[in-house]
Amino acid sequence: MYKSFLGFIILSLLFSNCKKEQDPFEIGRQHLGLLTDSTQVKDLKNIFINDSLVKFISGDEFAGSKNNIDVFEKGGKKLLVLTPKQVLDSTSVIESIQIIDPRYKTDKDISTLSTFKDISSTHKISKISNLINVIVIFVNELNASFVVDKKELPANLRFNMDIKIEATHIPDNAKIKYFFLNWSMH
Repeated sequence: MYKSFLGFIILSLLFSNCKKEQDPFEIGRQHLGLLTDSTQVKDLKNIFINDSLVKFISGDEFAGSKNNIDVFEKGGKKLLVLTPKQVLDSTSVIESIQIIDPRYKTDKDISTLSTFKDISSTHKISKISNLINVIVIFVNELNASFVVDKKELPANLRFNMDIKIEATHIPDNAKIKYFFLNWSMH
């Protein structure tokens, strides 16, 4: 009895000390790897310790009101574009993330290499917006938006912004041009 109890305690300790390490490329509703919707700009250096951060600092009023932070691998490959909620504020949280690198994936394998069918078969489409050159597909359960070039649509839908685009109008093989997480939506 004593040996089986001791064995149980040892096994319990072993299993309790085994933590699942966070996948740095996993996309969730409120996180991307170690980056969360409450991460402040000042903490980015610790999260992307093996990567390079490049901040654009505007010099005049024509540069716009956002200061994006580009994340590059040490080898120079661009991974992400982070947009803080407040300009030039190190305590600001991240408002949106443009995902560039296809290694970033959701738990349902949605990435920048996905097609419209991949998205629509795994997630509920919340809204589709018809813009000048692109359509934007919103998936609220991910806090994400997917941008598809209108060149991917049938010719009769490409030039009229007044047409309401439905999911049935978008070809299954339509490629994603951009993929954003929008943490300002919640």
